Amino acid sequence: MNYKKKTAILTKTILLLVSISIIICSCNAYANINEHRNSFIPVISNTIPEDDKTSSQTGVSILAKAAVLIENNSGRILFEKEKDTELIPASITKIMTLLLIFEALHDKKITLEDNVPTSEYAASMGGSQVYLEPGETQTVDTMIKCISIASANDAAVAMAEFISGSESEFVKKMNEKAKELGMLHTSFKNCNGLDDTIESGHYSSAYDVALMSREMMNKYPEISDYSTVWMDEITHSTRKGSTQFGLTNTNKLIRTYDGITGLKTGSTAKAKYCLSATAKRNGISLTAVVMAAPDPKERFAEAAALLDYGFSNCTNYSEKATNISVKPQKVINGMKEKIKGKVSRNFSYTLCGNESSDKIEKKTIFKKEIKAPIKKGDEIGSVIYTLDNKEIDKIPILASEDVKEAGFIDYFYKLFKRLLLA
Repeated sequence: MNYKKKTAILTKTILLLVSISIIICSCNAYANINEHRNSFIPVISNTIPEDDKTSSQTGVSILAKAAVLIENNSGRILFEKEKDTELIPASITKIMTLLLIFEALHDKKITLEDNVPTSEYAASMGGSQVYLEPGETQTVDTMIKCISIASANDAAVAMAEFISGSESEFVKKMNEKAKELGMLHTSFKNCNGLDDTIESGHYSSAYDVALMSREMMNKYPEISDYSTVWMDEITHSTRKGSTQFGLTNTNKLIRTYDGITGLKTGSTAKAKYCLSATAKRNGISLTAVVMAAPDPKERFAEAAALLDYGFSNCTNYSEKATNISVKPQKVINGMKEKIKGKVSRNFSYTLCGNESSDKIEKKTIFKKEIKAPIKKGDEIGSVIYTLDNKEIDKIPILASEDVKEAGFIDYFYKLFKRLLLA
């Protein structure tokens, strides 16, 4: 290569570097000015349809004072009767107690192997109990069994004290969680539903019970490992020695209903007979709540009838994340020109009534500017599903690789390489 040609290449390189510096500065300035535009379409949450189904529309006859059927995926109401009427919940109160226990497990504040002591106060609970003695300890796992299977009031209080120091402090958390879940017709005064009255400030509604049941089943489906056990036993180990105590589930549907996943019964003389029944079939998850039924057989029959109605009127539509192709996207200021992405989870939606999968549409959107540096797992876009022009799900698209930010030397090297190959 002669002297004139080398001088020409060097001159071109310098001019290109100056041009690139100007362009980079201009792009950064433009990006800062328009930073607020670099966002995703906001999520539109699922709303409850106004034409909620009643017995006159569904043919399901309910003698209980209040009832509701919801689809757990979207939270839609499929049936309602006096869904917001404030009633005595009795032991279905313990759904919230269990929800907070599983939340503490998830947050690693407690473990299933932790030993839980029984206080004098916890041991003094009447009603349904497993007869824990003062000073007796049981593991968290055993306490959950006692609460889920035998509806043990003493175990519920022992767990409340173990997590929060006292039942009163635990009840504060119960009410905070109720508010967080949008339970507008609920107030808790204890953790087990024993001796509750509306006048004392302990009440809930069928819809509110469905909301906390849905939260439990969606976030902590492992509750079914306990709530679907028909019979079990625990070992009391005290100063008197070791004795066995049998547990029998109070939810008779776990022996008779196909797909049952839980969840909790409740009854007192004032509350009558209550039940939150959850079930899942073919990807469809439902919660049926019955409150103040006239007798125990009726609550099970009515809950089963509601679940039957839901399963006969709903179908599941799903799409695997691996079947959704994502085109590589351009990267600004990156060591790589493009980045690959992947859909973070599968799509699943429960179609009810006249809804048709033919009307489900999807579109893929990405950030207007994807700037380096990018870490694997960063959100770079989303897949939006709509039904009848209403958003029903939004699934994040995540970066499947790291992309480092390119520096001045990197740009110089790229340009010089191109010039030499030109």
